[in-house]
Amino acid sequence: MTSNRLAPGVLLGVLLLACACATPVGVTRVDTQAMYRGLTANVLSTGDPSPYSEQLLRRLGLTERFEEHPEAVLAGLRGSGAGLDREYLFALAELSFFHAGKVQQREYYLGAAVYAYAFLFADPSGLIIDPLDPRLRLAADIYNLGLVLGLTTADGSSVALEAGTQRLPFGQLEIDLDPKIFLWGGYQMTRFVAVGEFEVRGFLNRYRQPGIGAPLAAELTPVGEGPEAAEARKRIPPRNKVPITALLRIENPAEGIAGGTVRGRMEIYSAESATKTDVDGRRTPLELEPTAALAYQLEGAPVWDTELGSFLSALKPPSPEGLVTLHPYRPGRVPVVLVHGTASSPARWADLVNELGNDPKLRDRIDFWLFTYNTSNPVLLSARDLRSSLRRIIQELDPLGRDPALRQMVMIGHSQGGLLTRLMVTDSGPRFWAAVTDTPFEQLDVTPATRKLLEESMFFEPVSAVKRVIFIATPHRGSFRVSSLVLNLIRRLVTLPLAVVTGINELVAKNKALSDLGAVPNAVDNMSPRHRFVRTLSASPIAPGVKVHSIIPVKGAHGPPTGQNDGVVAYESAHLEAADSEKVVYGSEHSTQGNPQTILEVRRILYEHLGIACGLECEVVDRVDEIISRTPPPQKIDVKDQGFGAR
Repeated sequence: MTSNRLAPGVLLGVLLLACACATPVGVTRVDTQAMYRGLTANVLSTGDPSPYSEQLLRRLGLTERFEEHPEAVLAGLRGSGAGLDREYLFALAELSFFHAGKVQQREYYLGAAVYAYAFLFADPSGLIIDPLDPRLRLAADIYNLGLVLGLTTADGSSVALEAGTQRLPFGQLEIDLDPKIFLWGGYQMTRFVAVGEFEVRGFLNRYRQPGIGAPLAAELTPVGEGPEAAEARKRIPPRNKVPITALLRIENPAEGIAGGTVRGRMEIYSAESATKTDVDGRRTPLELEPTAALAYQLEGAPVWDTELGSFLSALKPPSPEGLVTLHPYRPGRVPVVLVHGTASSPARWADLVNELGNDPKLRDRIDFWLFTYNTSNPVLLSARDLRSSLRRIIQELDPLGRDPALRQMVMIGHSQGGLLTRLMVTDSGPRFWAAVTDTPFEQLDVTPATRKLLEESMFFEPVSAVKRVIFIATPHRGSFRVSSLVLNLIRRLVTLPLAVVTGINELVAKNKALSDLGAVPNAVDNMSPRHRFVRTLSASPIAPGVKVHSIIPVKGAHGPPTGQNDGVVAYESAHLEAADSEKVVYGSEHSTQGNPQTILEVRRILYEHLGIACGLECEVVDRVDEIISRTPPPQKIDVKDQGFGAR
């Protein structure tokens, strides 16, 4: 008979092995990412409270009770509200936010914001916060999001920034504000949309500045009926979305929590007016989301739908305010004027505006102006409108000539926009008129209106305020894509402005010497390499003293640029022998405005214009290019030589 009993020594070994496998205290090695996720998990990243709040609950034996009776636990943690140290304030902020998400009660979001503000800026005796404590950043985020979610309208579409009393879990929040904070550039900010939680697409980078306050995009409504109000807003598109930060500045937060009545004053900071503010004697950065606000502005904007439409139909005369600005006039900033190309729109500059408008060396020293026009119109006609707009805006903004920055203008033109830009720095004399007819202009028999139209469209002098130009993919000698087949198709689709058609008809009818003038050319005609306009322009000198830069994309990845093209314009057409600099952007199509190499070159040129040392931005790229040029290409490995021949 066999016994089932274990010998005493064997039994002891089994027991020891079992104890070793079930050690209640010990360690388990995990990968770095798992370890870091556990340390940094919080209510905003995972939906569960952070280790800091969980530690307090466990230490007080309240973990299970918080799951079953969260409001009772929050009330117990707060107590009378007096003498709360920062450990308790942080836990109250995060746990209130956590509970608000469960029950969708706005007062708990606002309570979280109040506790977080007190954690950041009140000064009770107790825990001294180390600047490296991760709770600082998390508390700021809880304040920002708590403010947004606590003031979100019932339909969830916007954030209500208004005076009044709001409920808190432990009392009430009284908000005061000055209605004047909503005024901006002839408009009133009337609707506020939270952009911090938007997912942004289509940009090279999303720029955001972590700080305090709720990042919002403000929608605009015209305010005021007089000429002064209309003048203030006539160059700012009504669809503009203003990136702002809303800050609820809480007075004596510790006392408010203890007393049950918290008082705060709502403040609004537009992104161009401030990036920091003083809070209780501390210089504190504001939370900024400029890229998200710009993306929201362009989401579904009509400009995308009208690019081709405005090219095909020019019946509507271009607005005299074709030159628009993104901000009210800010003295001391150099205008950078962006001129788009054929069948395009100012929206195509979005990446460049986003990158350079958020460059810390540039954002306080430049202002972007955008010119829009009917890109099927004759180039000379569009250039006339651009010149008039430039002269008019300078006179309106600075009639006494006190702002020298306005007269240090930089113009950037892409494709056809480069031809318009070139005409801003060209003294044409009678060249364009002479290319059309031998009849002296002074001898024409036309009405004063037609004479004025012809003179403004055929004779150009440099705009003195323009000191530097950048040509991007500009067909100075025409585009090889403009074939006779394309021209014939365009002529059937494109309509010209009525004033031009009427003027030309009158010109031909009254002047027999011009009876064989032919059809009025559109912009595509103008860009044919054989057309007299592009030949005349390419032979016209650029005004002395103007700095000229070329950025030329080619589709090839390397090699000499000669003989290459971008699919629309050949290198030889875009090349200017007398340019102060030339950057060839390899591996790029014609629409290169958003290419990082293009933007870096524009940045370098603007630095040069403003006397800013380029520093690492240029040095690193140059070093990388040099290293790559010295690196031999990888050798192909013959698998047969390595013993991996076919079986």
